[in-house]
Amino acid sequence: MVKQVRLDQIVACGVAEEPASVLLPQINHCLATLPAIACWQQLTRQLLQPSHPFPLHQLLYETTFADWQAEPPPAWLPTDTEIQSTNIAALMRDLHLHSYADLHAWSTRDRPRFWEMMLQRLGIRLRQPYSQIVELSQGVESPQWLVDARLNIVESCFQAPANAPAIIFSSERQSRSEPLGTWTYQELHSLANRVARGLVNLGVQPGEAIAIDLPMTPESVAIYLGIVQAGCIVVSIADSFAPAEIAARLRIAHARAIFTQDVMQRGGKCLPLYHKVMAANAPLAIVLSGCADPVVELRKGDLAWCNFLSENNTFDAVPRSAAAPTNILFSSGTTGVPKAIPWTQITPIKCAVDGHLHHDLHPGDVVAWSTSLGWMMGPWLIYASLINRATIALYDGAPTTRSYGEFIQAAQVTMLGVVPSLVNIWRTTHCMEGLDWSAIKAFSSTGECANPQDMLYLMSLAGYRPIVEYCGGTEIGGGYITGTLVQPCAPATFTTPALGLDVVLLDGDGQPTDKGEGFIVPPAIGLSTTLLNQDHHQVYFAGTPWWETLPDTQSRSNVPASAVAPVTPLRRHGDYLERLANGYYRVCGRVDDTMNLGGIKVSSAEIERVLNQLEEIQETAAIAVSPPAGGPGQLVVYAVVLSETETPAALQMQCQQAIAQQLNPLFKVRDVVIVKTLPRTASQKVLRRMLRERYAAIAHHQPHQPTSSLSVLN
Repeated sequence: MVKQVRLDQIVACGVAEEPASVLLPQINHCLATLPAIACWQQLTRQLLQPSHPFPLHQLLYETTFADWQAEPPPAWLPTDTEIQSTNIAALMRDLHLHSYADLHAWSTRDRPRFWEMMLQRLGIRLRQPYSQIVELSQGVESPQWLVDARLNIVESCFQAPANAPAIIFSSERQSRSEPLGTWTYQELHSLANRVARGLVNLGVQPGEAIAIDLPMTPESVAIYLGIVQAGCIVVSIADSFAPAEIAARLRIAHARAIFTQDVMQRGGKCLPLYHKVMAANAPLAIVLSGCADPVVELRKGDLAWCNFLSENNTFDAVPRSAAAPTNILFSSGTTGVPKAIPWTQITPIKCAVDGHLHHDLHPGDVVAWSTSLGWMMGPWLIYASLINRATIALYDGAPTTRSYGEFIQAAQVTMLGVVPSLVNIWRTTHCMEGLDWSAIKAFSSTGECANPQDMLYLMSLAGYRPIVEYCGGTEIGGGYITGTLVQPCAPATFTTPALGLDVVLLDGDGQPTDKGEGFIVPPAIGLSTTLLNQDHHQVYFAGTPWWETLPDTQSRSNVPASAVAPVTPLRRHGDYLERLANGYYRVCGRVDDTMNLGGIKVSSAEIERVLNQLEEIQETAAIAVSPPAGGPGQLVVYAVVLSETETPAALQMQCQQAIAQQLNPLFKVRDVVIVKTLPRTASQKVLRRMLRERYAAIAHHQPHQPTSSLSVLN
């Protein structure tokens, strides 16, 4: 097959005729003389530039791999020099291993040694050494890590030189001419110490819970670290939550106090935060100001930030046991009640190890991820960056604007984290084009199923840098399936289970398959062992198959380690995975009815609980559907209504308003479908999977039109 492109094709991509004429012979020579991989390497490293229109990138990618047999084709391949510079390669040299496959097999075959080596590589500081790296007398469901050790994980966050930059920051309120703000490790540590001292002065005791409902700013990072330094427990609350959701989390965690802010400024608007916290009947509030002048009057007994802070900037971190909780985070389950998941003193080690190995973070790297402390990627960003002696880049503002991209450029970000829906906005609005992102060494994507076209677009913005797809959860402390910088990157695919654990795929009958539910082979640091408000065994282990029933070929480690019980129960996670012909993976969604909307997990039950209160509605079923071309899930509501005069468009507006007010304004209702009845099982459970199939079939025929404007289904 002769691969060629024509001048008119290049011009149709948006390239002017004169430069297109210059490009044409170079492109066609490459296509005609080189194998596909070598051709793509040449095109991306020598010819294609971020300034070229993306349609040209897409045309050449599709043309280069037109006869590609394996699926999907790579869009980035590491050179030998790039591989040898990685932390993974350094670990392989230490172990005298010659392939990544050998490294992963070793990491799961000898898990105690793997985690012990990572403690040493990261320089994790212990006040009292452990007597045993892991103890499994209670089974792999309840491993005891770092037996007898005493530590405070915050001490491992401040091992970089005192004058090294810990945080680079800016906000949408700053003019472009203003320099970026910078805090050194010493400055961050000093403020964290003042926070810890302030808590002690309030009479807060180690083990008590202190909530944070703040945007992601340098102050919120210092507050987070200060709470943990004091031996207390952070309660993570997203700044977008409605009062009822805030109240539920405060109640579950028994929070003693809460750090919050008077208002948040977004898009030139002041959004209330303190008032929402007060409406949640919060305990003692310590209130920062989101603007130059205070704009709210504090409730009696609450403290302004300046009045709370201690003047003493020294503090001796409180050592705790390895299993002592440091953070309560929340992840929605199918019951509609958020799971309260404690992170311990050692969960951050999982964050740091994933950052070290899979994201290849080095001292001096600059890491940006638009997130908040209400979601696991907020604490992950803190620990993965600081324990690896890197710099956190924080932008207080919307990541959908060009100003955010200019911040990434000015901060010289080297690792940029995204959610797929954000990239889709960038591609649709073209807001990030023309920027210099050449400092970026890698991207990472998490939170949703990705669209390959969007991910190729993202890579093109930085002159083709790899994307580390990263899938995991709050209850894992990081990822369970991900990528590396030593393997070729194909858009929207995962290359490997995370180092230190393994994954098996089972069908509905519990048999090994290449497309089915993914189960984790425990144990590993980071995996939760308890829930505050649910039965941990019931959620993650009840009814799961056992390791001995699986053939060796289902694991890269082949046989369980001696440290793992001979018969090991698999741990349920709930993702539906596909193993591709080249050994890579694709995440196809959730096997249960928990949805990812805009990178935020939410259950159908939570959505339905809100919508079923509307006067016009009898009952609802909420589902997430993927667009025909792939990409992040979108919320669709099936509704049984009380009045035949109700229209889908009007009902959609009411549903959107109710969700924004009572749950989260970030959840967008794409469509409402009115039906007479909902399909159910014999036990009266709603068949949401059938609704997803119905909607997909209709959307396939008319992909650009919401179903609500097509018909009312019977």
